[in-house]
Amino acid sequence: MEETTNNNAVPTQDPGKTVAIVSYITLIGLIIAFVMHSEQRNKSELGAFHLRQALGIYLTSFSMMIASFILVFIPFIGWMIAILINLCYIGIFIFWILGLIGAVNGERKAVPLLGAFYQNILKDIK
Repeated sequence: MEETTNNNAVPTQDPGKTVAIVSYITLIGLIIAFVMHSEQRNKSELGAFHLRQALGIYLTSFSMMIASFILVFIPFIGWMIAILINLCYIGIFIFWILGLIGAVNGERKAVPLLGAFYQNILKDIK
């Protein structure tokens, strides 16, 4: 008699994947992901990797916002530079989407250009 296997079994979800996905969902989601990751049962390298990526993206976005706000008060040249900084938000949004897709797929794939920098600077997040 042939033995059949049940391929429809629901796989158990990796808590690191949940932390990774939640970290990209707004700033409040990042805080929730940090709290979730602090529990021993949710610690994983995948979760820590995406926490570093998401935090780096949020910090970059925040620093761009501050720089743009300051440059608005400098006539003409400051305005032009502020416009260029604001155009860079499109790139930050694309980085955010790429990071979220990597988290959903359970991949440890750094965002282009800045991902390795985020991993290096924020390496204390474990």
